[in-house]
Amino acid sequence: IYDEDLEIITLDRGDFDAAVNSGEIWFINFYFPRCSHCHQLAPTWREVAKEMDGVIRIGAVNCGDNGHLCRSKGINSYPSLYVYRAGQKPEKYFGDRSKDSLLQFSMQFITTTVTELWQGNVFTEIEQAFSSGVGWLITFCSETGDCLESQTRQKLAGMMEGLVRVGWMDCSSKAALCEGFQVTSGATAYFPPGSSLQQQGSVLWLQTLDSREIYNQIINHLPDLPLLTKDTFQSQLAHHRWLVSFTFGEKNTASNEHKKLKAMLRNDHIQVGRLDCMVDAELCLSLYIQKSCLAVFKGMGVSDFEVHHGKNVLYNIVGFARESVSAHVTTLLPDNFPSDRKEPWLVDFFTPWCPPCRALLPELRKASIQLAGQMRFGTLDCTIHHHLCSMYKIQAYPTTVIFNRSSVHEYEGQHSADGILEFIQDLASPSVSVLDPESFQRRVKGRAGGEIWAVDFYAPWCGPCQALLPEWRRMARLVAGQVMVGSMDCQKHQSFCRSQGVRAYPEIRLYPSQPSPADTYMTYSGWNRDAQSLRMWTLSALPRVSVDLSPESFRDLVLLGPDHWVLDFYAPWCGPCQHFAPEFEVLARMVKGEVRSGKLDCQAHQQTCQSAGITAYPTVRFYPHLGTRRRDQGGEVVNSRQASVIATVIRERLHRLLPLQHNKLNDEL
Repeated sequence: IYDEDLEIITLDRGDFDAAVNSGEIWFINFYFPRCSHCHQLAPTWREVAKEMDGVIRIGAVNCGDNGHLCRSKGINSYPSLYVYRAGQKPEKYFGDRSKDSLLQFSMQFITTTVTELWQGNVFTEIEQAFSSGVGWLITFCSETGDCLESQTRQKLAGMMEGLVRVGWMDCSSKAALCEGFQVTSGATAYFPPGSSLQQQGSVLWLQTLDSREIYNQIINHLPDLPLLTKDTFQSQLAHHRWLVSFTFGEKNTASNEHKKLKAMLRNDHIQVGRLDCMVDAELCLSLYIQKSCLAVFKGMGVSDFEVHHGKNVLYNIVGFARESVSAHVTTLLPDNFPSDRKEPWLVDFFTPWCPPCRALLPELRKASIQLAGQMRFGTLDCTIHHHLCSMYKIQAYPTTVIFNRSSVHEYEGQHSADGILEFIQDLASPSVSVLDPESFQRRVKGRAGGEIWAVDFYAPWCGPCQALLPEWRRMARLVAGQVMVGSMDCQKHQSFCRSQGVRAYPEIRLYPSQPSPADTYMTYSGWNRDAQSLRMWTLSALPRVSVDLSPESFRDLVLLGPDHWVLDFYAPWCGPCQHFAPEFEVLARMVKGEVRSGKLDCQAHQQTCQSAGITAYPTVRFYPHLGTRRRDQGGEVVNSRQASVIATVIRERLHRLLPLQHNKLNDEL
């Protein structure tokens, strides 16, 4: 709905977090393209965006394209309107969707102060601001002439927070004070730091009441970012973190907006400067800076820096700068490319024009923080370093390669921090066995009794196969110790895969624990190929450990017997029960020898389940043996459907029972 709107910023998964954590206030509309109420709101939302332009950011998220993002933010109705402020809980708007109501709601989040100036505070306030390098915008209100209205003052205070203080003076009651500023009627002026009342040549008298025009005039009047040169560059960057704007002599609107970066990054202790590559061409050439850009230097010298490849807007630049100084990602050049591989490196070969490449960069920064001290991260721009990319036979972007001394591994999986971390974890401790025809015949076909194999037959060029890879690795870790998991590259072993009847990719097969002469297998036909769905399907092939109970066996074994029991009360028609069934078998294996496991069909045995107080399916109950002749029919409720959690609860309960059982034994003795 809003892709063509200049004032409304369309956010997606790649830049949402950077935007809302940038320090600016965001009012975001989560919408769905086919939602009629969303379309009805659109004209009003555009008016709000124009009215609040420069004061707060007005954004929109298309939940049709970004379903995962919207679900992660708890969005379950459209349109949903939220205000985001860095470090604070989002606030949802519940009022009517009129322009005035939306403006009134958003204005309450602008907390910058507009100061009334009078004889008792004016000089102290001005001197304090000037000593911090901050000027004053003062509107003088009188019976004649014009001064800024209260709402306009508040908007300007929000637009120029950290750059300019905003105040007003009532000249009707403080005429002498206004005359000291050479003001006799309503007027508005900007006083830059260091200006004096006697010499007002540097004072900017404003001839407009429009907030946007005033903002533009003051921004133009502000000094440029500090200029770095080849003589000062190395010494300045050796010990301080810097965000540097590289330019080629040009000055444009973006250059003016960059003046705000210094104030926005002040609390992050990131200094901001500029370097003109037309003047210091040799320095820019040594850093392979070929066009205007921004880069973060991390306080470790000239070689440790990262170039910004995101949108050239403040929220994106600020988010990048904050992430980059905390992360451990370096922009690689021929001089620092890890060709000797003395330590592990992850290198991302990319091009700036490639959208998936740009989306991956923030994920690399997240992963580098998680793996600090274990692996180094670098990015190589293949539009600049063609030779290096050709040397490593890079043919698609992004291509992520892990160099670990003599071994080289190309990353296969989703472009996310979690995917990268799991891939690296899997390199250190592989969860999936890479099979070839010989090992397949020996390990899968010739498997020992009781061993179950799940095998993924795939081709590297197949898109769905690539999407499956991280889920397959994750599933393998989830079933470790219970099911053997393997993969077969059918591009490399094409004739063998054909001999096994594999005709499409990926094909997922499960080879059961008891090999038959025909060596039958099950083929996965489920719609979802996520790790949990695959795990449930795989575990369903395991031999059962739990037993089915009837009303009689429930009474004799559970209520009157000498063992501890954990029971699954279920109904055959219940979807969650079917989903939980393999998980219950995992639990049964985990507690085997300590606790017996049973299942009771509540459709077939309604009266027994009602007597036990069962009102929902599936229900897990623990029946500990307390040494008494008869146990409570209802047992003890366990509120979880995770085998590991249930097992922990049961073992903690058993641990608490030990003293009771010990005391009972002493009494009997």
